[in-house]
Amino acid sequence: MSATGSPLLRPRLLGRATVNAVVAISVLYTLLPVLWLVLAAANSRDALFGSDLLSLSDFSFARNLTDLFAMDGGLYGRWYVNSLLYAVLGAAVGALVSVACGYAFDKYRFRHKEKLFGLVLAAVMVPQTVLALPLYLMASEAGLVNTFWAVFIPVLFNPFGVYLGRIFSQGYVPDEVLEAARIDGAGELTMYARVALRMLGPGLVTVFLFQLTAIWNNFFLPMVMLSDQDLYPVSLGLYAWNSSASVSPEYYPVVIMGSLLAVVPLILAFVLLQRFWRSGLTAGAVK
Repeated sequence: MSATGSPLLRPRLLGRATVNAVVAISVLYTLLPVLWLVLAAANSRDALFGSDLLSLSDFSFARNLTDLFAMDGGLYGRWYVNSLLYAVLGAAVGALVSVACGYAFDKYRFRHKEKLFGLVLAAVMVPQTVLALPLYLMASEAGLVNTFWAVFIPVLFNPFGVYLGRIFSQGYVPDEVLEAARIDGAGELTMYARVALRMLGPGLVTVFLFQLTAIWNNFFLPMVMLSDQDLYPVSLGLYAWNSSASVSPEYYPVVIMGSLLAVVPLILAFVLLQRFWRSGLTAGAVK
């Protein structure tokens, strides 16, 4: 019994140990940079260039936080508000647009529907950096360069969000429910707002989180469009400060503290909305 069971147990234990090792390495790979960021934000500038990060002998978290919001006349606070406007408002409007487009592709028949959806899928594969120059030229013709709208308007349209919107519409909104609403006399817009949109809630949150992450981390488009520092998002502002740190070392602690605070909104969004986006991803996977 033991002789026959041993060869079976050995590969199983070996496979489990391999999986656990891969998971442990992945967790360390993910958490170690965050741990370093937290420790570096809590230390003084001298500790950053030494080997005293783990000792916390010079705990300077509060001082670094105060210096961050005082640097350059409190410019970081302005950048943070800009990022919240670009990302949160842009992701909310963009998610509504994407889900509405996906719903239309799923539930309505119109000429060249699949060809147009093929263009949407092709647009998913186009890198955003390739579009930065054409968007700049269009914004320049419209007189929007170096304005809030030059960054805000392009992020409202996301081909991948439209694709997800169609998938979620197929999985969440039965055609029978829409037919029953039409029989009851509901118009198409009323039916979408009062019936379909409520069913698409998990999908809407999922698209919102994808949009939020992409817009919050967006760097190249603001760099091309903006020259006024008051309009910078956090990512571009920290890049500018980091470029100045080689000449003015006092920027190093505030750049690290600013990088730590820049992660907080994304963590909060995923934690607070995890119930919705988990169910949304499950529905998309099943479909």
